[in-house]
Amino acid sequence: MLLGFKTELHPTKVQKTLLAKHAGVARHAYNWGLWLTKNILNHNSNNPDGKLKFPTAIDLHKLLVAMVKPNNYWYYEVSKCAPYGCFEIFIQCLETLLYQSVGNT
Repeated sequence: MLLGFKTELHPTKVQKTLLAKHAGVARHAYNWGLWLTKNILNHNSNNPDGKLKFPTAIDLHKLLVAMVKPNNYWYYEVSKCAPYGCFEIFIQCLETLLYQSVGNT
């Protein structure tokens, strides 16, 4: 029975630098998305009449491109998939967390 494969990477210095840049951009995008969604949740809890729409991964990516990318040139040095992929995972985690908290009450 085959359970899995072990893979070992031996990146060059240039590849190590690119891997670090991709990880840094993904981390920055995740933290920015977390900050934005926390602000939206705080706004919605304080203003029940003027609630803001909760963003999807696509919404977060569009906002990131419009607001953050122009000010951070290093976003252009990596693939656009790095921040978008982390937004997809981020939204899935939030939906799971919010669904569990609503389901347990």
